[in-house]
Amino acid sequence: MKILIINSGSSSIKYQLMVMPENEVICSGMIDRIGLETSNITLKTATASREETLPIPNHKVGLQKVANMLLDPEKGVIKSTSEIAAVGHRVVHGGSDFSATVKIDEKVKDKIKQLFELAPLHNPANLEGINVAEEIFSSAEQIAVFDTAFHQTMPEVAYKYAIPNYLLTENKVRVYGFHGTSHKYVSEKAINYLKDNSKIITIHLGNGCSMAAVKDGKCIDTSMGFSPSNGLIMGTRAGDIDQSVIFYMIKNLGYTPDEVNAVLLKQSGMLGLTGYSDLRDIEAEAEKGNKDCLLALQMNAYRIRKTIGAYAATLNGLNAIVFTAGIGENSSYMRNLICTDMDYFGIEIDVEKNKIRSKEVREINSENSIVKVLVVPTDEEYEIANQVFQLLNN
Repeated sequence: MKILIINSGSSSIKYQLMVMPENEVICSGMIDRIGLETSNITLKTATASREETLPIPNHKVGLQKVANMLLDPEKGVIKSTSEIAAVGHRVVHGGSDFSATVKIDEKVKDKIKQLFELAPLHNPANLEGINVAEEIFSSAEQIAVFDTAFHQTMPEVAYKYAIPNYLLTENKVRVYGFHGTSHKYVSEKAINYLKDNSKIITIHLGNGCSMAAVKDGKCIDTSMGFSPSNGLIMGTRAGDIDQSVIFYMIKNLGYTPDEVNAVLLKQSGMLGLTGYSDLRDIEAEAEKGNKDCLLALQMNAYRIRKTIGAYAATLNGLNAIVFTAGIGENSSYMRNLICTDMDYFGIEIDVEKNKIRSKEVREINSENSIVKVLVVPTDEEYEIANQVFQLLNN
């Protein structure tokens, strides 16, 4: 069975064409920096690769470009869209309606749309991917896999806010958590590697960033909440902020609620601190002596270290921390900054091991480190494909 996986992020699209249950990857690729003049699109097979740099203004144009590459008469990998049996879509917010993978119909799409306000950078892009895929791959089953599902194991003490009870019971206002497919995949890989599934902190660092405390293979706490906007500092999102700042901006500075929302989601985070949203640019500027960029990186690492401390308390111990996603896997600079001065927690990295790049699960901790420090490349596409295959075969 050929399954196409579409993972539409806030500024990127990852895609992968797989044969299941053989776990054979026919091709994979991604588009990053969507909305910029220098968007990159790649397609890789076992024998060849293609890469282009061109303006891609939005997700719809990006997905159409992906389809064209797959169907290219000379360099494509399929001759007809009918070869694809299913398209698996990563959907960020499932609210209280979806706790498992589902086949997509109009009701499902309506629910995803109703949740736009809770995930304004993601659910619209996810739904756009679904709509475009329905047009291009019209004979395929369209399946939604929700980021919130892995976090459904959180206890009430962790997911409930200290607000009037009716807001939970009647309006479903609670912590949902996100990046669930990634946290699930890398925590299982870490458990398999360590032969120990007790106490792990997974750290997903990309344009969006989140952490999860995983005990005995189950999520017991996570840094994102009702929406994917709080917690760590992100590419354009502020993360945790005193809610009084929002009311101050509205009452004293004359902002409308929509303007505040735009500031906190699209103009804050690393972009607001430095003028850059891509960590590669920020690191390059920091190395040149840009003080704003250096401070922003230090602030980012500081908040992650605080959360490690909180989750170590929540777990009542710590066996391993796991770095994953674009920044977590590739930025030795950020991993080093995060793990500096963490010896109280038994965390110490080996500088030379930290510099090594690999697609395999690897340790970067020193021999003296009590806690294992792992880099685990995430594979949300495989996790989605597996869930799609399981749904269609059950």
